[in-house]
Amino acid sequence: MTITLHAPASPAAPELVLRPWRAEDADALVDVYRDPVLRQWTTVPVSSHAEARRWLADVREGWDSGHRCTFAVLEPLPDGDRLVANVVVKRLAPGREHAEVGYWTAAAARGRGIAPRALEAVTRWAFDRFAAAGLTRLDLLHQVDNPASCRVAEKTGYRFQEVLPARPPFPRDGHRHARWAGSPA
Repeated sequence: MTITLHAPASPAAPELVLRPWRAEDADALVDVYRDPVLRQWTTVPVSSHAEARRWLADVREGWDSGHRCTFAVLEPLPDGDRLVANVVVKRLAPGREHAEVGYWTAAAARGRGIAPRALEAVTRWAFDRFAAAGLTRLDLLHQVDNPASCRVAEKTGYRFQEVLPARPPFPRDGHRHARWAGSPA
Protein backbone atom coordinates (compact mmCIF):
# COMPACT_ATOMS: atom_id res chain seq x y z
CA MET A 1 0.00 0.00 0.00
CA THR A 2 1.52 3.32 -1.02
CA ILE A 3 -0.79 5.80 0.72
CA THR A 4 1.07 8.17 3.02
CA LEU A 5 -0.59 11.07 4.83
CA HIS A 6 1.06 13.84 6.81
CA ALA A 7 -0.04 15.98 9.71
CA PRO A 8 2.24 19.00 9.51
CA ALA A 9 4.44 20.08 12.38
CA SER A 10 3.21 22.83 14.65
CA PRO A 11 5.21 25.05 17.01
CA ALA A 12 4.47 22.55 19.81
CA ALA A 13 4.47 19.23 17.94
CA PRO A 14 6.47 17.42 15.27
CA GLU A 15 5.14 16.24 11.92
CA LEU A 16 3.21 12.98 11.92
CA VAL A 17 3.37 10.39 9.16
CA LEU A 18 0.33 8.15 8.63
CA ARG A 19 0.57 5.02 6.50
CA PRO A 20 -1.01 1.59 6.27
CA TRP A 21 0.26 -0.88 8.84
CA ARG A 22 3.06 -3.27 7.84
CA ALA A 23 4.12 -6.69 9.06
CA GLU A 24 7.26 -5.17 10.59
CA ASP A 25 5.05 -3.08 12.93
CA ALA A 26 4.21 -6.16 15.03
CA ASP A 27 6.78 -5.51 17.78
CA ALA A 28 5.73 -1.88 18.20
CA LEU A 29 2.07 -2.94 18.24
CA VAL A 30 2.65 -5.45 21.05
CA ASP A 31 4.62 -2.83 23.01
CA VAL A 32 1.88 -0.20 22.70
CA TYR A 33 -0.82 -2.67 23.77
CA ARG A 34 0.94 -3.30 27.08
CA ASP A 35 -0.81 -0.13 28.25
CA PRO A 36 -3.80 -1.02 30.47
CA VAL A 37 -5.62 2.18 29.51
CA LEU A 38 -5.47 1.28 25.82
CA ARG A 39 -6.66 -2.25 26.54
CA GLN A 40 -9.60 -0.82 28.51
CA TRP A 41 -10.99 0.92 25.41
CA THR A 42 -10.29 -1.62 22.67
CA THR A 43 -12.28 -4.69 21.73
CA VAL A 44 -9.39 -6.60 20.10
CA PRO A 45 -6.45 -6.71 22.53
CA VAL A 46 -2.98 -7.54 21.25
CA SER A 47 -0.86 -9.21 23.91
CA SER A 48 1.38 -11.52 21.87
CA HIS A 49 3.17 -11.61 18.55
CA ALA A 50 0.65 -14.18 17.28
CA GLU A 51 -2.20 -11.77 18.12
CA ALA A 52 -0.28 -8.92 16.48
CA ARG A 53 0.12 -10.96 13.29
CA ARG A 54 -3.63 -11.74 13.29
CA TRP A 55 -4.47 -8.07 13.94
CA LEU A 56 -2.19 -6.98 11.09
CA ALA A 57 -3.69 -9.61 8.76
CA ASP A 58 -7.19 -8.30 9.60
CA VAL A 59 -5.99 -4.75 8.88
CA ARG A 60 -4.59 -5.87 5.51
CA GLU A 61 -7.86 -7.65 4.67
CA GLY A 62 -9.75 -4.44 5.46
CA TRP A 63 -7.62 -2.50 2.99
CA ASP A 64 -7.89 -5.25 0.37
CA SER A 65 -11.69 -5.43 0.65
CA GLY A 66 -12.03 -1.64 0.77
CA HIS A 67 -14.32 -1.67 3.81
CA ARG A 68 -11.76 -0.60 6.42
CA CYS A 69 -8.69 1.65 6.07
CA THR A 70 -6.37 1.58 9.07
CA PHE A 71 -3.35 3.85 9.48
CA ALA A 72 -0.31 3.55 11.73
CA VAL A 73 0.57 7.03 13.00
CA LEU A 74 4.30 7.57 13.33
CA GLU A 75 6.41 10.31 14.83
CA PRO A 76 9.66 10.66 12.89
CA LEU A 77 12.67 10.68 15.23
CA PRO A 78 16.40 10.81 14.45
CA ASP A 79 16.81 7.13 15.38
CA GLY A 80 13.69 5.95 13.50
CA ASP A 81 9.94 6.36 13.47
CA ARG A 82 8.02 5.81 16.70
CA LEU A 83 4.47 4.41 16.69
CA VAL A 84 2.25 6.94 18.48
CA ALA A 85 -1.31 6.18 17.36
CA ASN A 86 -3.74 4.35 15.12
CA VAL A 87 -6.61 5.84 13.09
CA VAL A 88 -9.19 3.85 11.16
CA VAL A 89 -12.06 4.57 8.79
CA LYS A 90 -14.46 1.64 8.97
CA ARG A 91 -17.82 0.47 7.64
CA LEU A 92 -17.04 1.82 4.18
CA ALA A 93 -19.27 0.66 1.33
CA PRO A 94 -20.00 2.06 -2.13
CA GLY A 95 -23.17 4.14 -2.05
CA ARG A 96 -23.23 4.34 1.72
CA GLU A 97 -23.38 7.94 2.88
CA HIS A 98 -21.72 7.40 6.24
CA ALA A 99 -18.80 5.53 7.75
CA GLU A 100 -17.14 5.53 11.16
CA VAL A 101 -13.75 6.65 12.41
CA GLY A 102 -11.87 5.33 15.40
CA TYR A 103 -8.45 5.80 16.90
CA TRP A 104 -6.20 5.10 19.82
CA THR A 105 -3.11 6.85 21.11
CA ALA A 106 -0.03 5.21 22.62
CA ALA A 107 0.48 6.02 26.31
CA ALA A 108 3.67 8.04 25.73
CA ALA A 109 1.91 10.17 23.11
CA ARG A 110 -1.23 11.13 25.05
CA GLY A 111 -1.82 14.76 25.87
CA ARG A 112 0.37 16.00 23.02
CA GLY A 113 -2.36 16.70 20.45
CA ILE A 114 -1.49 13.67 18.34
CA ALA A 115 -4.98 12.15 18.14
CA PRO A 116 -6.71 15.31 16.85
CA ARG A 117 -3.99 15.96 14.27
CA ALA A 118 -3.96 12.38 13.01
CA LEU A 119 -7.75 12.17 12.98
CA GLU A 120 -7.97 15.42 11.01
CA ALA A 121 -5.54 14.10 8.37
CA VAL A 122 -7.51 10.87 7.95
CA THR A 123 -10.86 12.69 7.95
CA ARG A 124 -9.78 14.97 5.09
CA TRP A 125 -8.37 11.99 3.19
CA ALA A 126 -11.55 9.91 3.67
CA PHE A 127 -13.87 12.65 2.45
CA ASP A 128 -11.63 13.25 -0.59
CA ARG A 129 -11.08 9.57 -1.35
CA PHE A 130 -14.66 8.34 -0.91
CA ALA A 131 -16.71 11.34 -2.08
CA ALA A 132 -17.40 9.72 -5.46
CA ALA A 133 -18.67 6.61 -3.63
CA GLY A 134 -21.21 8.78 -1.78
CA LEU A 135 -19.51 9.38 1.59
CA THR A 136 -20.89 12.55 3.20
CA ARG A 137 -20.67 11.86 6.95
CA LEU A 138 -18.21 10.29 9.37
CA ASP A 139 -19.28 9.18 12.84
CA LEU A 140 -17.05 8.92 15.89
CA LEU A 141 -18.38 6.71 18.71
CA HIS A 142 -17.06 6.41 22.26
CA GLN A 143 -18.31 5.38 25.67
CA VAL A 144 -19.66 8.15 27.91
CA ASP A 145 -16.90 7.56 30.46
CA ASN A 146 -14.16 8.45 27.95
CA PRO A 147 -13.95 12.27 28.14
CA ALA A 148 -10.62 12.32 26.29
CA SER A 149 -12.37 10.96 23.18
CA CYS A 150 -15.05 13.63 23.55
CA ARG A 151 -12.33 16.31 23.53
CA VAL A 152 -10.66 14.82 20.45
CA ALA A 153 -14.02 14.72 18.65
CA GLU A 154 -14.77 18.35 19.44
CA LYS A 155 -11.25 19.52 18.49
CA THR A 156 -11.63 17.93 15.06
CA GLY A 157 -15.10 19.23 14.25
CA TYR A 158 -17.03 16.09 15.13
CA ARG A 159 -20.13 17.56 16.77
CA PHE A 160 -22.04 15.71 19.46
CA GLN A 161 -25.22 14.15 18.04
CA GLU A 162 -26.71 11.77 20.57
CA VAL A 163 -26.30 9.33 23.45
CA LEU A 164 -26.40 5.72 22.30
CA PRO A 165 -27.53 2.91 24.59
CA ALA A 166 -24.92 0.39 25.73
CA ARG A 167 -24.55 -2.67 23.52
CA PRO A 168 -22.05 -5.51 23.56
CA PRO A 169 -19.12 -5.49 23.66
CA PHE A 170 -19.40 -2.01 25.24
CA PRO A 171 -20.87 -2.04 28.76
CA ARG A 172 -21.78 1.65 28.96
CA ASP A 173 -23.82 4.13 26.96
CA GLY A 174 -21.93 5.97 24.26
CA HIS A 175 -21.74 9.25 22.42
CA ARG A 176 -22.09 9.62 18.69
CA HIS A 177 -20.28 12.60 17.19
CA ALA A 178 -20.48 13.38 13.48
CA ARG A 179 -18.70 15.44 10.86
CA TRP A 180 -19.98 16.18 7.38
CA ALA A 181 -17.98 16.57 4.21
CA GLY A 182 -17.00 20.19 3.74
CA SER A 183 -17.41 21.14 7.38
CA PRO A 184 -14.36 22.68 9.08
CA ALA A 185 -12.46 21.13 11.95
